[in-house]
Amino acid sequence: MSGITTPSTTVIPFPRLRRWLLAVPLLLLVAYLVLADNGAVSQTGTFLHELMHDGRHLLGVPCH
Repeated sequence: MSGITTPSTTVIPFPRLRRWLLAVPLLLLVAYLVLADNGAVSQTGTFLHELMHDGRHLLGVPCH
């Protein structure tokens, strides 16, 4: 058995993978709220609505 070698594989540590699995949906939600929401979800108050509205202007997305 001393002459047998096994191929080494790269293993992604679980905390790093878990971080990505949590970050990607969160980033997609934020991108939706800023880019495409137009008030469908962000009607919880004027501050949040204006924040999303200004974010669309900042990124150059038409919203009017």
